Amino acid sequence: MAASAWQLSLLNTITRRPHLTEFVSTRFQGSKKRLTEWIWASVHDLQFDSALDLFGGTGAVGHMFKGAGKRLVYNDVLRFNWHIARALLENNTVRLSEPEVNAVLERHESLTYPSFIADSFSGIYFTDDENAWLDQTVHNIENVLDDPFKKCIARFALYQACIIKRPYNLFHRSNLYMRTADVKRSFGNATTWNKPFEAFFKKFVREANEAIFDNGRKNLAVNLDALHVDEDCDLVYIDPPYVSDKGTATDYFAFYQFLEGLAAYEDWSPRIDRTTKHLAIPSPATPWVRPKEVSAAFDAVLKRYAEKILVISYRDDGIPSIEALCATLGELGKTVAVHRIPQKYVLSTRATHEVLIVAK
Repeated sequence: MAASAWQLSLLNTITRRPHLTEFVSTRFQGSKKRLTEWIWASVHDLQFDSALDLFGGTGAVGHMFKGAGKRLVYNDVLRFNWHIARALLENNTVRLSEPEVNAVLERHESLTYPSFIADSFSGIYFTDDENAWLDQTVHNIENVLDDPFKKCIARFALYQACIIKRPYNLFHRSNLYMRTADVKRSFGNATTWNKPFEAFFKKFVREANEAIFDNGRKNLAVNLDALHVDEDCDLVYIDPPYVSDKGTATDYFAFYQFLEGLAAYEDWSPRIDRTTKHLAIPSPATPWVRPKEVSAAFDAVLKRYAEKILVISYRDDGIPSIEALCATLGELGKTVAVHRIPQKYVLSTRATHEVLIVAK
């Protein structure tokens, strides 16, 4: 059943998490940041000490579990998301200092800088000067910083800076002209687009530093396929890519493939499909974005973690249907509760609900 604003406010007061460090701002498609208090209100009375966030994405829900004092295992198949989770979730105490930020942003005579982005991506995502800045900064992160968590904080800031300077915050097509054309616009924010990368980098480092906290637990971030995570947790939170009942899939890899390139800079070039105008890295084969295969993928995951508390974030118009998921959970001997809240999704014209399926 849907909860009104005042009901959510009451629930938040009653079930308030013990640690309320604000999570970082995020512009990622599918982020659950605005829904974490509703999710927590739906699961706070469950008996669990540890949580596996199986399709961790932005890390907002993982941050919620960590803030509740649970031992958190975060997983995501995207490497750049794993970097972010290492910085903000696995990391309990390490922060990036101002001198270290300045060192990342300086050009060092002792280093020989690559020019892969500048040579390859002119006129596609960013300006030529910005491409050269990216080459320099990603090289500095790897060669100036020693601590792996500090590298991940810097990478988080780099990824966020890239996203905020992109039309629609995405990399699924080449549309730099939308930033640079001298025309009157009815959308977007030219002031934001034209702000220097360096300013955004510093801003997002500050956000990351403020979001880091120690929950007294040894948390972990991994970068694996959902069926290859071996960490044992009491509760498994499942928020996979969404396939609508019309067969349209949300392909996060395609949306953010440029960030995947940045995340593995040295191996970027051979992964590119040179027949694409925007020099994309092809999406890997996965059943989670295939309408005919996603139901079997769900069954495999639910059966693998059948002995755990299962919490599934979903929508009421997906494949498989909520009824099918609940039937599978029932066959696994689970007691199932379904919670709904109205939700309007970016780039979608359909009225729908965010759904939380809780099976114990």
